[in-house]
Amino acid sequence: MRLLVKVARMYHERGVRQPEIAAHLHMSQPRVSRLLKEAVDRGVVRTVVVSPEGVHAELEDALIERYGLRDVLVVEVESAVSDVIPALAAATATYLDATLATGDVIGVSSWSATLLESVNVMRARTSTTAQEVVQVIGGAGSPEVQLHATRLTSRLAELTGAQPVFAPSAALVGSRELRDLLWREPAMAEAMRAWSRITVALLGIGTLAPSPLLRRSGNAITAADQTQLTKLGAVGDVCARYFDATGNLVDAPFNDRIIGIDPDHLRAVDRRIGVAGGPDKVAAIRGAVAGGWINTLITDAEVARQLLRD
Repeated sequence: MRLLVKVARMYHERGVRQPEIAAHLHMSQPRVSRLLKEAVDRGVVRTVVVSPEGVHAELEDALIERYGLRDVLVVEVESAVSDVIPALAAATATYLDATLATGDVIGVSSWSATLLESVNVMRARTSTTAQEVVQVIGGAGSPEVQLHATRLTSRLAELTGAQPVFAPSAALVGSRELRDLLWREPAMAEAMRAWSRITVALLGIGTLAPSPLLRRSGNAITAADQTQLTKLGAVGDVCARYFDATGNLVDAPFNDRIIGIDPDHLRAVDRRIGVAGGPDKVAAIRGAVAGGWINTLITDAEVARQLLRD
């Protein structure tokens, strides 16, 4: 044991290389290696990883284990800052830069202010890293807001060297019959075929109260719809598909008027990245992860702690 400690201290504390330890102690280098391994096995040497400030590896690992997620990225937001979008957007841009692979087909929800900001701060790639960028929900709306939604798809395609595929329709139309007619339009039919090719879905997570961006677009649900959804137990949505606290799809009165990817196609996507944060999103995020709507989460530290406390 004394020899184990001596070799371990020389190597780990003083930085002496193994050949020099062997020469100093008059033993072979393979024996030094065996002693160092035994020091770890016996607990004489313990490896400790210290996360730098602002890195929340323990929170991320705890969320992965608690909710069965594929990956989690937790960002720090200063307590004095009420707007979490800039921090989430920067983290999302960095995450995509590190994880997108050649040949990926990216599905993107059009009406997320956080995703719009993420694209604005992304860096262009020097090589092609995606094949297509596809809108997964209707992108038409008021001219001012539609411009932003279209920019999300086109700019992300430009940054990744991909081909954009637009969904030229409102997300919520007036009747089921109109939805069926629009589905048969060539451009819309092309987008729908592309949904089955998606390998990465980039998704916002909404609450019952529509975001300002969605409200201005003309695609938001009505106050009467919100009341009905509340009675049904809905807590949030992904691509206008509303779910309850356990993540189950609710029978919303407008489900058959949505022009967007259906739940089965969405859940079949290999990587489903949900980006959302802020205290008002906790219930919606919890429902989204519980129901398997997303399997990768990018959120802020306070939301992460709340998800682990509940």
